[in-house]
Amino acid sequence: MRHLERFGPGPGDSGPRSSKPGNLAIELSTFVGRAAELEELTGALEADRLVTVTGVGGVGKSRLAARAAALAEPRDGVWMVELASLQEAELVEYAVAEALELTDHTSRPPRQVLLDHLAERQLLLVLDGFEHLVDASGSLVRDLLGRAPGLRVLAAGRRPLGVEGERLFPLCPMADDEAAELFADRAATVLPDFALDAGSLPDVLEVCRRLDGIPLAVELAVGRLRALSPAQLLSRLDDRFGLLTGGGSGALPRHQTMRTAIGWSHELCTPDERLLWARLSVFSGHFDLEAAEYVCGGHGLSDDAVLDVLGRLLAQSLVAREETPAGVRYRMLDTVRAYGADWLEAMGDADRLRRRHRDWYMGLATWCELDWFSPRQPEVAARIEADLPNLRIALDHCLSEPDGAHVGQYLAGTLWFCWVGCGRLAEGRHWLERSLELGAGHPESRLKALWVLAYVAILQGDMAPALAALHECREGAEYSGHATAAACAIHRTGCLALVTDDMPRAEQLLREALDRYHEIGELNSYVLMCQVELAMAMAFQGNLPAAVELCEDVRLVCEDHGERWARAYALFVLAYAAWADGRPDRARELLEQSLAIHYGFQDLLGTVLTIELLALVTVAEGDPAEAAVLQGVAGRMWPSVGLPLFGSSHFNAPHQLCEELVREELGADRYEACLGAGARLGADAAVARVLSGQRTDLRGLLPQQREPMPDEDASGDAPDMRKPAASPTQQGGEAAG
Repeated sequence: MRHLERFGPGPGDSGPRSSKPGNLAIELSTFVGRAAELEELTGALEADRLVTVTGVGGVGKSRLAARAAALAEPRDGVWMVELASLQEAELVEYAVAEALELTDHTSRPPRQVLLDHLAERQLLLVLDGFEHLVDASGSLVRDLLGRAPGLRVLAAGRRPLGVEGERLFPLCPMADDEAAELFADRAATVLPDFALDAGSLPDVLEVCRRLDGIPLAVELAVGRLRALSPAQLLSRLDDRFGLLTGGGSGALPRHQTMRTAIGWSHELCTPDERLLWARLSVFSGHFDLEAAEYVCGGHGLSDDAVLDVLGRLLAQSLVAREETPAGVRYRMLDTVRAYGADWLEAMGDADRLRRRHRDWYMGLATWCELDWFSPRQPEVAARIEADLPNLRIALDHCLSEPDGAHVGQYLAGTLWFCWVGCGRLAEGRHWLERSLELGAGHPESRLKALWVLAYVAILQGDMAPALAALHECREGAEYSGHATAAACAIHRTGCLALVTDDMPRAEQLLREALDRYHEIGELNSYVLMCQVELAMAMAFQGNLPAAVELCEDVRLVCEDHGERWARAYALFVLAYAAWADGRPDRARELLEQSLAIHYGFQDLLGTVLTIELLALVTVAEGDPAEAAVLQGVAGRMWPSVGLPLFGSSHFNAPHQLCEELVREELGADRYEACLGAGARLGADAAVARVLSGQRTDLRGLLPQQREPMPDEDASGDAPDMRKPAASPTQQGGEAAG
């Protein structure tokens, strides 16, 4: 879960993203009609803190809510949370945190993380597709609104949230003339020469009336214009309208009409199109062609035919094509997917398809773990990010099957690089603990899940569960003779010693782990991290030459294999040594390289560690005010890491030294003012500030009652500041963990 402003567009990108907060997507098609509803909804949002747009599936709730949200301008942005693909109620809080681009490396409950983050912010949260998770969503919204006075929530779903103070905004279908306008706009994308004229207008109006003005139904009908004229559309709709009503006798007429519209489109599909439609319903969110071919091919639909049939579904607007950082991907609208899921169940093939889906994503996770230690590391991070909804479905399927515990343990353990390297510790711990609760029938899978759980818990600063997992892992590894698990257990026990200031024991255990890794021929990112952690233990004991030698070796291995994540931590240790050697310019060069890598991977630990050490280097360069600003940035980030620098005197020493030097240069009042300026600057702006080489104007960040920094005007109120209790090096050990 993320508790940090997102650093950039994605892994491997080097430039900072736009400073405008929020994640609202750019509209890819024209917003047609709904002027009166939009004005009314905008007014409702200004008057009430919780507004819920309700209506039948396909009526345009999501689009109207997104349009109204785009017109709002809260200070801290507009943030969209899409819940339609989420299966578990307990993951709602994680999904909201992820949408807000938060990372939290602690063991704090995700709801508390959200409450802390939103307490002083003014933003609009848009919840879409919550109806299947209404209890969990309503509970969360109730707590957030009660504790975050600057928060407003705009929800879109088929039913109310049921929260006190909720203002309902029922959305009706479009009027005939607006529906016809929508038909014409979308038709022009299919047939560039299409226009409403005296010949086509009556048929178009009648089609829209028969579809009850439901926007999704209109757009589905437009998808048929490549083959049919408006008159033919009307004729075919009339033929099937009474046959394809859905739902029970008590269903709303408009709900029946929506199923009729989709059912009519389904009836017009060829048998292989219907088959692929049903099979694609097992996916959640985006999917790629290779996944579709593996999961959906065979049993009446050859693998080679999937691409052709998928293209036909794209032409009918039943599947959408999207460009993503992970490449071209596809997605079904939730209503269309749900219709296909009903057909898949009716065919009796749902269980087989879910197993195929699980097997594909287990294979994907295995491939990504291997490729994490390669030049494709940024691609792996982007791929995992894109496929996370489907990986969640696969994990849930594994852990819901009577004999699936070992498969779930395998999958949760294999994704260690996602939980640790891509800033998802809290979610990783959720899946690891859930999988380990289910049994111990397959030692190899369980042992891996145990040491990964210990890894995650150490990074969260939660030592007791880490010790328990390591004890079970080491005993199980010795009993079963599993050499890799034994080495990993020793490695993580060494990390515990490192972050709790027992440097001799840390050195002993980490050396033993490295020896075992070498004996079994193990070489990957976490083996290199073991070497970096050993270098930290050596540095803390005063042996900087040995630490440098170890990290130079790591850097060479990383360059040979194209590995970047472990390299970033090696660069940190080398920068520390350069600073200690009186070469701040070299230390800054190394730290900027390290920060750029952490920036791309969303690694909060590495980022805050690097910023802390940059503060100390900045003092050595003669700019104590800038050093204090960087400490303020780090101070804002540390509460999301866990125990401040693990309470370690070794890890805290660089931070304390930096603070002493800066206080001596600036005085207490100005130091506090610069800390406040850094906290207001935020991590995103701070990273851009460092990587651009330009120290941005802090005008407006320093409080009026305090002395401004040179060449800056002071303005604004100073927030209450929590002094950063952590040190850069401290998190270095964490990073090493």
